[in-house]
Amino acid sequence: MVTLETPRLVLRRWREEDVAPMAAINADPEVMRWIRDGSVRDEQQTRSGIQAWESEWESRGFGLFAVEIRSTGELAGFTGLSVPGFLPEVLPAVEVGWRLGRSHWGQGLATEAAAAAVRFGFEERGLRRIVSIAQVGNDASERIMTKLGMRAVRETVHPTGGRRVRVFELSSEQYAPTHPPMTLEDGPQRRRRTT
Repeated sequence: MVTLETPRLVLRRWREEDVAPMAAINADPEVMRWIRDGSVRDEQQTRSGIQAWESEWESRGFGLFAVEIRSTGELAGFTGLSVPGFLPEVLPAVEVGWRLGRSHWGQGLATEAAAAAVRFGFEERGLRRIVSIAQVGNDASERIMTKLGMRAVRETVHPTGGRRVRVFELSSEQYAPTHPPMTLEDGPQRRRRTT
């Protein structure tokens, strides 16, 4: 199984003990404000989501990581890669996404985590293009996308939620000149593999 480390975070696969803290994050209306129709999710919905994320790991070789604070072991939320099936017009595509609990906002953690996921996608999984999708008005997410080197390429409407969304993208060619290849000795996004 793949585990990524950044200076402050561990990105890893999901465990049973992650369900309750992730459910608490999903139950916060402020966290969920820009997710689909803004509805919160309960523990069973969270458990089903985690199971789906783990299945994507098994079928595609990438997925959403649980994001853990290195210094405390606390679950901060998730980041990682998924296929944005909810927006068919951008397919085929792989999306980088994130969701952190409110207590972890404003510290650069989402950017740090997402940058590690992007690097993993390009360097370890050989992706040619990564997108990110945010509802129009979600300025915090758009700032993260810009920090990742992404650029806005289209605006459209979420087919089921009816909200306007903006699609950002980054190609492997745009990424490569500004990011030296990852090695095991790299500090900022060093990786380790476990079985």
